[in-house]
Amino acid sequence: MNRRRVHFPAAAAAASAASRRFPRQFPGSFSLRREIPWWYQTLDPGSEFVARWNHVFLVSCLVALFVDPLYFFVPLVGGSACVELDFRFGAVITFLRTVADLFYLMHMVLKFRTAFVAPNSRVFGRGDLVMDAREIAIRYLKTDFVIDLAATLPLPQIFIWFIIPAIQNPTAVHANHTVSLIVLIQYFPRFFLIFPLHRRIVKTTGVIAKTAWTGAAYNLILCTLASHVIGSVWYLWSIQRLSSCWRIECQKEIKNKRYPRCQQHFFDCSTLDDPQRKLWLNSTLVLAKCDAFKDDDHLQFGIFASAFINEVASADFIEKYFYCLWWGLRNLSSYGQSLMTTTLSGENLFSIFICIAGLIFFSHFIGNMQTYLQSSTVRLEEWRIKRRDTEEWMRHRQLPLELQERVRRFVQYKWVATRGVDEETILQSLPLDLRRQIQRHLCLALVRRVPFFAQMDHQLLDAICERLVSSLHTKDAFIVREGDPVNEMLFIIRGEVESSTTDGGRVGFFNSITLGAGDFCGEELLTWALVPTSSLNLPSSTRTVKTLTELEAFALRAEDLKFVSTQFKRLHSKKLQDAFRYYSHQWRTWGACYIQVTWRRFKKRKLAMELARYEDVYYMNGSDKESECGQNSNSDEELSRLTDDAAGTQHLGATILASKFAANTKRGANHKVTILDPQELKMPKLFKPDEPDFSADLGES
Repeated sequence: MNRRRVHFPAAAAAASAASRRFPRQFPGSFSLRREIPWWYQTLDPGSEFVARWNHVFLVSCLVALFVDPLYFFVPLVGGSACVELDFRFGAVITFLRTVADLFYLMHMVLKFRTAFVAPNSRVFGRGDLVMDAREIAIRYLKTDFVIDLAATLPLPQIFIWFIIPAIQNPTAVHANHTVSLIVLIQYFPRFFLIFPLHRRIVKTTGVIAKTAWTGAAYNLILCTLASHVIGSVWYLWSIQRLSSCWRIECQKEIKNKRYPRCQQHFFDCSTLDDPQRKLWLNSTLVLAKCDAFKDDDHLQFGIFASAFINEVASADFIEKYFYCLWWGLRNLSSYGQSLMTTTLSGENLFSIFICIAGLIFFSHFIGNMQTYLQSSTVRLEEWRIKRRDTEEWMRHRQLPLELQERVRRFVQYKWVATRGVDEETILQSLPLDLRRQIQRHLCLALVRRVPFFAQMDHQLLDAICERLVSSLHTKDAFIVREGDPVNEMLFIIRGEVESSTTDGGRVGFFNSITLGAGDFCGEELLTWALVPTSSLNLPSSTRTVKTLTELEAFALRAEDLKFVSTQFKRLHSKKLQDAFRYYSHQWRTWGACYIQVTWRRFKKRKLAMELARYEDVYYMNGSDKESECGQNSNSDEELSRLTDDAAGTQHLGATILASKFAANTKRGANHKVTILDPQELKMPKLFKPDEPDFSADLGES
C-alpha cells in the first residue's frame, strides 16, 4: 500500500510547546511529521517530473540507438588477408552502452512507481489514478515489462566480458559475428520502445517539440539515425563478404591439395607472425581471386565492392564512419536505385529493405518537416492572403490612391505590432482568473503611468485592466472629431496625438495640445459614466483627436466604463474628483481660459479705480479754491502725480476718463463718483465642462 504523511495537530502543538520550554532538548529542526522517502512515493503520470523524465529518456533512447550500431565498426582489415578487432574502440563503445543501459534500468524502476488511470474510470474526465504499488506492479508486469527487460539487458557486455574470455582460442570473425548478432537482435526492442514513449509525451504535453525548428531538427535526427544504421550494417556485411570469399577460396585450395596448405585461422591477424602463414601467403591465390578491383561486373562483391575499392575497411574510424554514413544517406534518399546487387538472397533482401525504408523515412521526414516549417510561416501566409484580398477589394471599389495607401499602412502596421495573432480571441478562451492575471501583467504598469489612475486602489485597477482592449492607429488618422459621440477612452502606450478644440466652432478660438505615452483622451466618457441617471446616448466629443505618429494604445469602451463606475463606488471619491479635474486636458483648457478672463476683469477694475481717484482729487481742488496756497500746491503735486500715472494707460482709459469727466461736470455740486461694477463688463462667454457627479460616496474620500 502507498504510504502517506500522518499529522497529529495535538501532538504537533505539544511538541512546539515543549520546544519553547526546553530548547536544549528539542532542537529547531525537530518535527513529528515523517517524510516519505522518494523510493516509496507514487508518481503522477501527468506530473512535471514524469514529463521531463520522458523527454530525457527519449534523448537517451536516441543515443542508445546511435551507440549500438557502432559495434559493427569494431572489426577491420588489419593486414593481408586477415581481420582483427579494435579492442580499444570496443571498450569505449561498451562504456557508452553501459551508461545508456542505466537509463533503461532507471526507466523500469520509475514505471514500477508511476500510477496509471483505471480503465473503467475514463467515462468522464481524465479518470481516477490507481496509486496502489501492488496494482501498479502487476499491471506493468503484464504489459510492458518483457519488452523493457529485453531492451535493458546488457547482453553485449556479458558476452564480451565473460563468454569470450571463457572460450578457448576464439577467432576474431566468430567473436564479432556473435556480438553483432546480439546487438542486432536487441536493437529491435530498443527501437520499438520509442513509439509508446512518443505517444506518452504527446499525450502529456501535446507536442514532441515546442518550437517548429526543434521539431524539424528532431525529424532530421531520425533520418540521420536511419542512415547511420544502414551504413553500419553495410560495413559489417562488407567485412563478412570479404571474409566469406577468403574462406571459400581456402576451402577450394584444401580440396585441390595445394601446398602450402591453407588453414582457417590464417585469416585472423593474430597469426601474422606465423611462419606457415607467411609461406602460404607467398604462394596462395586467395588474394587474387578476392580482389574487388578485378570484379568489374560486381558479381562477386555486389553492393559491397566500394568498401574495398575505396579502402574503407582498413581506414581510420573517422574516415570510415563518415563514408558509411554518406553511403546510407545517399541510398536512402535515392531509394537504392544506384545499387548493383548480385544474385545472393541476403544482399537482395537488404537492398529491398533500403528501398522500403527510404520510402517510409523520407515520406515521414518530408511530411513532418513541411508541417513544422509551415507552422512557423502559417501566420505570414494568412497575412499575405488577407493583404491580397484587400488589394483586390480596393481595386474593385476604385478607392482613391490616398485611401488605398492608408489602408496598406494600417495592414502593415497591424502585422508588425501583432504578427497576425488575435490577442482578444486568445484571452477570451482562457479562464477568468488566468485572464485577469494576464491582463494585470500586460496593462497594470501602463495604466499606472496615467496619473489619474495612479490614485486608484488595486481592486479598481484590476477591474479596469480586465476590460482594456488593444487599439492600433496609423499616422494622420482621426480617432474622434469634435461633436462626434465618444465611445471609448484611449490610454496611450506609444506614439503621439494632437488634441484640439474650437469650443463648438466659435470664431477666433482654437486650442491644441500634444498627448504622448501615459496620457489619455476621451474623458467626456468618464463624466457620462459617473452620472447615475445618464441616458443611453453617448456624450459628444469636445475635442478633435488626430494621430501624429503610429499609435498603440489600450481602449476602455463605454459599456465597460459604465459597468466599472456602477460596481465600484470608490470611483466617486473626492480624491479622484480632484485628480480628474487636474489631469483632464478639457478642464485645464477651461481653467486657463477662466484665469485669463479673470485677469482681464481685474485689470479693468484696477483702471476704473485709478480713474475714480483722479476724479476725486480733481473735484476736491475745484471746491476748495479759498484754501491756503500750501494746500493748493500739495494738491497740484498730487494732481500732477496722478496725471503722470494716468498718462501711461491705454487709449480706452483716456476715453472713459473724458466721458466720466463730462458727465460729472453737469451734475453740479455733488461731484459723486460712480465706480464701474466689474460684473457689468461683458466678457466672451466660455462654457464650463460638465462636472461629474462625485457626491455619491463622499464618505470614502
